[in-house]
Amino acid sequence: MKKPVHNPREVAEIVAIQALSFVAGDPERLGLFLAETGVGPETLRNAASDPNFLLSVLDFVLRDDDTVKAFAKATELHPTNVAAARQVLGDALGDRTWERDVP
Repeated sequence: MKKPVHNPREVAEIVAIQALSFVAGDPERLGLFLAETGVGPETLRNAASDPNFLLSVLDFVLRDDDTVKAFAKATELHPTNVAAARQVLGDALGDRTWERDVP
C-alpha cells in the first residue's frame, strides 16, 4: 500500500506528471508542446524528472481554458486545483513570474 502524500510540492508534482500524461495522450497537443519547449519525444521521459520542466507542463495546460478544463475533467480535479498546483510548484522553485489573481 502506498503512503499518502501530504507535502504540497509532491502533490503539485503529481498533478504536473498527470498533466504531462494528458498532453502526451493527444498527438496534436503533444506536438505543440514539444515544439514550444524544444524537448524531443526521445527525451520526454527524462525531462519529466525535472521540476522546472513540470512547471512548463502546467503552464502549457493552464494557458488555454479548454485545455485546462479537459485536463481537470480527465483527472477529476477542479481547474483551480490545477492552478494551485502550478502556484505551489512555482513557489517551491522560486518562480515569481506567475502570480495568482488577488482582489
